[in-house]
Amino acid sequence: MKRILILMVALALISPGLAHSARQFAKVGTIGGQVLKIGIGARAVAMGSSFVSVADDATAVYWNPAGIARIQKGVLSINHTTWLADIGYAQATYLFHTRFLPGTIGISARSLYMDEQQVRTVFRPEGEGRSSDSGDMALGVTYGRSLTDKFSAGIGASYLQSSLASYTGSAVIFDFGTLYNTGYRSLRIGMAIQNIGSDMTFIESQVKMPTVFRVGMSMNLYESGSQMVLMAGDFSHPPDNSERASWGMEYGFKEFFFVRSGYQFNSDLETFSAGLGFKLAAALNSEARVDYAYTDMGAMPAVHRVSVDFRF
Repeated sequence: MKRILILMVALALISPGLAHSARQFAKVGTIGGQVLKIGIGARAVAMGSSFVSVADDATAVYWNPAGIARIQKGVLSINHTTWLADIGYAQATYLFHTRFLPGTIGISARSLYMDEQQVRTVFRPEGEGRSSDSGDMALGVTYGRSLTDKFSAGIGASYLQSSLASYTGSAVIFDFGTLYNTGYRSLRIGMAIQNIGSDMTFIESQVKMPTVFRVGMSMNLYESGSQMVLMAGDFSHPPDNSERASWGMEYGFKEFFFVRSGYQFNSDLETFSAGLGFKLAAALNSEARVDYAYTDMGAMPAVHRVSVDFRF
């Protein structure tokens, strides 16, 4: 147990130092599809986005596709984020099972949207009297399957479209993930590669997608009849910035009330995060969960997330 704790602490302490030394290789502004890097789900983000090895709810379609393999019930998940500059970000996922295909299938949709903007030109800076829309939209399908009682794998594919007034661009991306239960207590290790795919052509320019590699581990540090403490740590490597590490914890009481907190190291804006959650019985053999997350963005306004899950 002590060795596991030392390893998890080392991940949180050493990784930021390594990331700092790599800043000279940062390639900020060279990658498109930045919407794909916005974390999904109040629970995951409240834990500092340290979720690649936890991935036990519907937001696993984003964090680690392998995580949906062990979800036995059907799930409908709805997530909303109040992002910066009056921008909204919404995502919905539906998980289900079929008789002819073992494992779990998920379909999802996400959208980054904002209010219509006045079209302005050099000659008419006050506006031309018409407005335009801008935003991003992605539709995806995910499949996860347990290959053994300890190992599961998953794959996801998404179609992304970005629009700015009359200009549009699109790309097809893929996610891969694995999840391994070591068998030592509740220690789990997760790995995922996100956003592998085609370049996007936008206004006659080719832009690459933000392929991100994530690895992490999680463990229940304390378990009793009514209480549980989960700790998780992640390390990620984005293509347009230096490496990042994150840490998060979740305290659960009687599988009903949850308190969460986390921290992201070497992030541009996101640092400390925290949140609450409740799980309620909705009807016979079904339950609902409501989660909230607060994320400190430094000099920028804080970001708030709300998630609602229905399992049936």
